[in-house]
Amino acid sequence: MESGPAIFAGVSFALFGAGLLVWTGVRMTQRAPVAYGVSPGTAAALTTAFGVICLALGTWCFGRV
Repeated sequence: MESGPAIFAGVSFALFGAGLLVWTGVRMTQRAPVAYGVSPGTAAALTTAFGVICLALGTWCFGRV
């Protein structure tokens, strides 16, 4: 019963993190801006960092099951 919320949170974090990393990679390969009004290096670094953090949180949630 307690594993349900952990599984839901793990899937949510993992999907968001993976989607963010894929989106950032596609935008960078197309040389399109990742975020408007921010330098490209800063935007790519921050979105990559947040994507990795979300994947790590998803892995941590799955480890709690």
